[in-house]
Amino acid sequence: MEENKLSFEDAYKQLVELVKKMESGELPLADSVAAYEQGIKLKAYCEQLLKEAELKIETLKVSTAA
Repeated sequence: MEENKLSFEDAYKQLVELVKKMESGELPLADSVAAYEQGIKLKAYCEQLLKEAELKIETLKVSTAA
């Protein structure tokens, strides 16, 4: 899966689903490790999108305040 093609909402939804699967305790160890790795990528991607949105908002605030 390519995280950089997902919307924030889709990436976050996938992250939540991975967490639910891992918390259920039903995944085999190898699948849990793979889910954890994917979760780390999704978390970083969501954080990146949030930072980009924050920067856009700050830019808009500055440009409208001037």
